[in-house]
Amino acid sequence: MPNINELEHIKKKSVRKRIVFVSGNFNIIHPGHLRLLRFAKECGDYLVVGILDDKAPGSFVDEKLRLEGLQAIAWVDYAFILRETPVAFIEKLKPAFVVKGKEHEERKNPEKNILQKYGGKLLFSSGEISFSSIDLMNAEWKELSISSIKKPADFPKRHQFSFNELIEISDRMKGLKICVLGDTIVDEYITCDALGMSQEDPTIVVTPVAREKFIGGAGIVALHARGLGADVHFFSVVGKDETYNYVKKRLDSQGVHIHLFQDESRPTTLKQRFRARQKTLLRVSHLRQHSIPAEIREQFYKEIAEVLSGIDLVIFSDFNYGCLPQTLVDQVTEICEQKKIMMVADSQSSSQIGDVSRFKKMTLVTPTEREARFAIHDFESGLVVLAEKLRQKSASRNVIITLGEEGALIHAETEKDGDWLTDRLPAFNTAPKDVSGAGDSFLTCTSMAMAVGADIWKSSYLGSLAAACQIGRVGNIPLTPKDIKAEINGFNLV
Repeated sequence: MPNINELEHIKKKSVRKRIVFVSGNFNIIHPGHLRLLRFAKECGDYLVVGILDDKAPGSFVDEKLRLEGLQAIAWVDYAFILRETPVAFIEKLKPAFVVKGKEHEERKNPEKNILQKYGGKLLFSSGEISFSSIDLMNAEWKELSISSIKKPADFPKRHQFSFNELIEISDRMKGLKICVLGDTIVDEYITCDALGMSQEDPTIVVTPVAREKFIGGAGIVALHARGLGADVHFFSVVGKDETYNYVKKRLDSQGVHIHLFQDESRPTTLKQRFRARQKTLLRVSHLRQHSIPAEIREQFYKEIAEVLSGIDLVIFSDFNYGCLPQTLVDQVTEICEQKKIMMVADSQSSSQIGDVSRFKKMTLVTPTEREARFAIHDFESGLVVLAEKLRQKSASRNVIITLGEEGALIHAETEKDGDWLTDRLPAFNTAPKDVSGAGDSFLTCTSMAMAVGADIWKSSYLGSLAAACQIGRVGNIPLTPKDIKAEINGFNLV
């Protein structure tokens, strides 16, 4: 059935305007779609979106719901359900531009011939890429503000689970046995009074009034897992200094089984944040980034191999400071495969460069968009294509790309072999106080839920709740079941 009424309406509303046309399924609107639509809108004056009807391959959300979603986007001037082929409609509409995702550029594009006949243009883009800062801190207190956390209600409905099921999953986590491998980091927050500007040179003058330290890096992953009830072994490399003493004492006090290997060629990584009036003025990092010596690497592996029997989950928490050289990663991966132990990985790259794809055959990897793009050297593809490329390169079963304030994109293995589904979750916390550590809490809780048998949808929802709790206070504070359950039982649904 042709879209006669829609065609007449569009032509009437777009007189003397350059029409831009986009079509697709748009099952779940995610940040990649928004970037594409924004780019399309900027190319002309009137953006028309044709939503393929329920008969189209790949459409699994009701067409009316998909239409409502597109109509709510400010960049879209007109959206409608397309009941004929995009090529047939383009031939009648004759838009100035047709926009498709970058991944279509090397494929066959039947629209091209029609556009050439009347002077239209076919454009390929996945929108502008932007990387979110992770240095946002806008309040000093540690208490979690429940009111700032909003749980999306549509995601549980789509994937058919209840909040009671999430509570049951969090209870089952208590029996897990977990190994965490990665870089130890200590975060020190130095609160200062601002005295003013120096008269000698343009320098801000402050005086320290309070200091507080927190375990970060892979150490907080271990503490989160322990706080959620797991029996945790933590493997890492440290220096011979006072910071090491703090780390050992802190982990011991929480009941973590520690395996810390001292390397005299490096300090224990310490990151200091100087803050005044609820803002970070300066960050100073005390660290070395070279790979650990072969002797320490061999001892590291030997102790891991001794405790892996009976372990349910291995978490690689890599900050690319040399603690996890490739040889060690490959050795641990091989023995975990032999023992059928679930493995997950995150390889963080902020000021340093890493490659999350070097962790092969993981059940889950959770890079940021920046980390995913660096791993596969792709700065043009849309998010879904990006996730699939990373999955193939790393041979991972599931990929979750974390997007900061835009939430997370979930690219998941389904029960059908070779079949993949993509969905998204928004960021749950609308007023973060300290976004550092969000990825660590997300990785820990999501992977623990998967380790007790929860599917990727329930697990990522729990992980998002954990991240919302984490960024609701300043500093890395270990999660507890009480934190998670308080959020599950809250009434802030959107």
